Amino acid sequence: MEIFSWIVVGLIAGWLAGRVMEGGGYGLIGDIVVGVVGGVLGGWIASYFFHLGDPMSGINMTSILIAFLGAVLLLFILRLLAGRKVFRR
Repeated sequence: MEIFSWIVVGLIAGWLAGRVMEGGGYGLIGDIVVGVVGGVLGGWIASYFFHLGDPMSGINMTSILIAFLGAVLLLFILRLLAGRKVFRR
């Protein structure tokens, strides 16, 4: 059941992050992946820096908020890296 809740939270967080950040999302599967990876990133940041015990615990507003913030951070980093393309001839 835990993997199902990560996918649901990732879907919600990825979709929200795709709507908030400029440029739109990455489609349904891409938004889920961004949301789940953002949830892992946000959960790590929340537990490491803010000492929250188990910040990603099921489908609740705290988990969605942490995953959303992690997904926004991840999208920001991905778009920063995508903007630095080097063109060679």
